[in-house]
Amino acid sequence: MTHARQQTIQVVAHRGASEDAPEHTLAAYRKAIEDGADALECDVRLTADGHLVCVHDRRVNRTSNGRGAVSALELADLAALDFGSWKDREESPDWDPDRERTAVLTLERLLELVADADRPVELAIETKHPTRWAGQVEERLIHLLKRFGLDAPPAGGPSPVRVMSFSARSLHRVHAGAPDIPTVYLMQFISPRMRDGRLPAGVRIAGPGIRIVRNHPGFVERLQRAGNSVHVWTVNEPEDVQLCVDLGIEAIITNRPRQVLSQLGRP
Repeated sequence: MTHARQQTIQVVAHRGASEDAPEHTLAAYRKAIEDGADALECDVRLTADGHLVCVHDRRVNRTSNGRGAVSALELADLAALDFGSWKDREESPDWDPDRERTAVLTLERLLELVADADRPVELAIETKHPTRWAGQVEERLIHLLKRFGLDAPPAGGPSPVRVMSFSARSLHRVHAGAPDIPTVYLMQFISPRMRDGRLPAGVRIAGPGIRIVRNHPGFVERLQRAGNSVHVWTVNEPEDVQLCVDLGIEAIITNRPRQVLSQLGRP
């Protein structure tokens, strides 16, 4: 495997350095930046009072000490919950609760962290659907990205942000509201309509899961032949990283950014 090829693969921290710190917490993203990740991946959901928060599941039950749907709770309700001790307690019985490891993270705070980083760090933001807030999610997202000047790439440079979704409709809304933001169509399986490597209108990046890549490497080649980039999730095992390198995949989304960078010869 050539050194040049390794250099071109972007390493994206999935929910932050989520193997080492509780997912979607400020601590997980800080660690990912320290570890050298090229980009940070996060999922966003809209609270009942209109704030975008970084939470994967529809409900908060798995990752916090609370219960209920994110969309039915206000930011103040979420701020009262502990989103980190479940993981820390598993790993260290004498853990010390720290707000960076336990507080709900707003997308706004994550954008501030990236803006303050001492090097460029890109963002891959996933919109979660279905949700009771439907198109308001994309509307709020574009509004917030505009506020941070992230809705269009700098002259001649790559876009600092891309939006990902399993929902083609969500990506269509993003494309309509901010045509310069690249979009990624996520896939859990290969739908018959897309077997030939075509993606929904306006989308130029495919986001297949690693299981698709393992079982159908020829599909990756078809996507690339159709002129699409390929970003793969969630790639944690060394043999899967190697497969992505061999297939010329552009981005690896992983819970272990540090180990993947090390395997790629980028300590």
